[in-house]
Amino acid sequence: MLIYLHGFRSSPNSFKARLLAQRLTSLGRSQDFACPQLPVSPRAAIDLVERSHRLGPDDTLIGSSLGGCYATRLAERHGCRAVLLNPSTRPAASLARYLGAQTMYHDPSQTFELLPQHLDELAAIQVDAITLAQRYLLLAATGDELLDWREMVAFYAGARQIVIEGSDHGLSDFATWLDEVLAFAGILPDQAD
Repeated sequence: MLIYLHGFRSSPNSFKARLLAQRLTSLGRSQDFACPQLPVSPRAAIDLVERSHRLGPDDTLIGSSLGGCYATRLAERHGCRAVLLNPSTRPAASLARYLGAQTMYHDPSQTFELLPQHLDELAAIQVDAITLAQRYLLLAATGDELLDWREMVAFYAGARQIVIEGSDHGLSDFATWLDEVLAFAGILPDQAD
């Protein structure tokens, strides 16, 4: 199973989620893809994924931004693989400036409130260090306007890493890396072998 975990203020309508869904459909593997709408509560987001999927070593989580924090937590807990797309390594600190009312990127009519308790939940689920580096693939863009790619590279030291010169936080050039991500997930043959 391939499970995409979107970032803060995002949704299953993100272009990366839609691109993954389209590619898996073209491969006849649409039944192997899930992208849940994650609740604002980090604890509830983790619980939703764990209740909906029986995670194990054959599964791959793809986490974008805040979803990268969730993917790391779940990979450490369940032994699955994780692909991290410009992941937030310290989300409680990086999201503190967003406390209060927020709108969703893909539907501004949808609003929610980021509360101090959500930051506390993030601090509680944050992984201090990864255990098996080979479980992870990091895509970090040097042009990320929200998060520091150097922190990502340091946090996921020893993991397979692709540092993308330029690009942006949303990885607008994600299509370039799609097949490499799917190879890491075991969906496509690994070109590196």
